[in-house]
Amino acid sequence: MSTVGSGPTPATDPRQRKREQWGWYFYDWANSTFYTSVITVFGALYMSSVAAQDARENVARNGPTPCVDERGVSNNLVNCDISLLGLTFPAGSLWGYLLAAATVIQVVILPITGAIADRSQYKKRILASFAFLGAAASALLFFVSEDRWELGVALYMLGNIGYGASIVTYYSFLPDIATPDERDEVSSRGWAFGYLGGGVALAVQLAFYLSRDALGVSESMAVRICYLSSGLWWALFTLIPLRRLQERQPPHGREHGASVVKAGFVELRETLRQARAFPLTLAFLGAYLVFTDGISTVVSVSAQYGSEELKFGNEVLIATILVIQFVAYVGGVLHGLVARRWGAKKTILGSLVVWMVVVSSAYFIEVGQQFQFYAVAAGIGLVLGGTNALSRSLFSQMIPAGKEAQYYSLYEIGERGTSWLGPLVFAAVGQATGSFRYAILALLVFFVVGFVLVALVPVRRAIAAAGNPEPSVL
Repeated sequence: MSTVGSGPTPATDPRQRKREQWGWYFYDWANSTFYTSVITVFGALYMSSVAAQDARENVARNGPTPCVDERGVSNNLVNCDISLLGLTFPAGSLWGYLLAAATVIQVVILPITGAIADRSQYKKRILASFAFLGAAASALLFFVSEDRWELGVALYMLGNIGYGASIVTYYSFLPDIATPDERDEVSSRGWAFGYLGGGVALAVQLAFYLSRDALGVSESMAVRICYLSSGLWWALFTLIPLRRLQERQPPHGREHGASVVKAGFVELRETLRQARAFPLTLAFLGAYLVFTDGISTVVSVSAQYGSEELKFGNEVLIATILVIQFVAYVGGVLHGLVARRWGAKKTILGSLVVWMVVVSSAYFIEVGQQFQFYAVAAGIGLVLGGTNALSRSLFSQMIPAGKEAQYYSLYEIGERGTSWLGPLVFAAVGQATGSFRYAILALLVFFVVGFVLVALVPVRRAIAAAGNPEPSVL
């Protein structure tokens, strides 16, 4: 079993490290299309519409329903009931339930994946297995049409599992490819590269989607082709990190069959037991979970805020998504450069201050003023990737050596497990006040509290307690 201080170390040759680092960046480039295109842009509306189409076809057998009238004309999806595994619920709720179920499944799978990856000498194989699982599931969404929405549910589940488990394994390579002084810049570049990749893929897909009538392609087929292209993009670009990354994990015993899975459970149990000895690492994780909930909520509700409060059409909202994606690339690189001079902790604190300014500015956007909306979107992009990237690299400094994937599984699970709080605050304040302006302003609390908690964590002591060498700048 791995112990503190027994983990793999980066290559001593700077050229070899650079080669591996560039390979590592490309997995961010590869997988970002899943979150950006498959989940954020095309997922919710398409899955709900396919499920509603199935409900509409049921009217021929069951007569008029609240979903459709005698002419078969669709009404609000809130009243459009569908059934799955004996449960009946509105088609409009399918996406929310689907993401919630996927999160619960990941809570079970990711820690075990992390434990196995930490002790395996074949970590690249684990990364490849889950990456290609997610890519295949994304591509196979091409076949989800008409009454096949149940297939879509299964494929989205598999896609989320592949994405989450591959991300945990991917993060765990960071200490293997970068020295303590390199990690902030490497992590920031990787995150920035991911936003650039996701933005390029989405721009091409949106250009195709918006030109579908001229090309003689139906809306459903256009979305399904975008799914297919996302899966192919993910799979093809995953080949680059698989070719460049090296295995450095020392042997732990048998690496095949049930024994490695059983050993993974034992490893996880020991890690959870020993985690109490690193309270400062857990304190930083707690601070991260607070402010990242605010970040994810701002991103997830921005389209709703733009459409319902500011009355923008889909063209403005689509352009805003692209603005955020491409500015996030620049922001990620800048965060790495600033952290090199001022250190990760100070840069994160500065970034959280910018988040407070951006969220406050969103309150003052006037209805229909799209350039004000773009300016705020650019502000979001500037700090979006960098804040999370530096949190990822700073957290890696506080993880006991040889336990990277397990701690990153807690990192990912914690992020998913708390991601409901921000949307709840947004929805509750919007309902109570009748205005999403006050709802967006209420999200400031996540950044203020996160700032205070990060400021209170003595990161040098946390790094020393984990038995890791301290970077020269913090």
